Amino acid sequence: MTDAASAPIRLLAAEAIAREAGALMRRRFFDGSFKVAFKGPQDYLTEVDGETEELISKRLRAAFPDDGFIGEETAARESGEGAAVWVVDPIDGTSNFARGAPHFCVSIACLLGVRVEVGVIYDPMRDELFSAVRGGGARLNGATIQASGATALANSAIEVGWSAREGADRYLDIVRRVALSGAAPSRTGSGALAIAYVAAGRSDGYVEQHIKAWDCLAGVLLVREAGGYVSDFLTGGGLAKGAPLIACAPGVKDALVAAVAIEGIVL
Repeated sequence: MTDAASAPIRLLAAEAIAREAGALMRRRFFDGSFKVAFKGPQDYLTEVDGETEELISKRLRAAFPDDGFIGEETAARESGEGAAVWVVDPIDGTSNFARGAPHFCVSIACLLGVRVEVGVIYDPMRDELFSAVRGGGARLNGATIQASGATALANSAIEVGWSAREGADRYLDIVRRVALSGAAPSRTGSGALAIAYVAAGRSDGYVEQHIKAWDCLAGVLLVREAGGYVSDFLTGGGLAKGAPLIACAPGVKDALVAAVAIEGIVL
């Protein structure tokens, strides 16, 4: 079954797999024996990224053999005609993981056509499982969550994601624009968790000039199902190439979009 009716089944599978992957990440984080490399400047890679993605890929293939798979660290697996596609970041926040900072997560999203049907983000260090199925609301460890009621940037906290692709000048310009709007800018090193925090009302917004699909698609569904606003990431090739993203409380949408003035944001 590959239609939307199968989403609850895929949600349960994704939650179980995320917890298993999280347990692996947590164990390896504490033993500290992993090797660290770099894919580029400030672009960390550990052997645990590969181990975790392999585990997730194997579990999903066993459960849904016709589904496709797009992971950050491995080649994509083609899907059967009309089948769902899983989009996975095994460790979002690898730089934190590598440095011994306990702020990272696994992100698992499931797409059917151009819609995100399932989104799961698991923080193994806090044992927090954020999950959503399209049309079913967003939850944290089973409890319903919703975006904040913020209505003014002057009282808001906005995280600004770093994109090496766009360079320091553009990043600093966005931070400057956020600060000048009256909001408090921050960066914690995990885009997926930052977006999940918007869904949970812990943060009022997240902005990034260029983010990849595996970092954000689970969070995109979480924020939408939590009543928040998310720009249209998948329009214009976001799945394959990445795209800019704004996710925020509905009450600050217009002000935040105007303040950061990111080209390519599709409302």
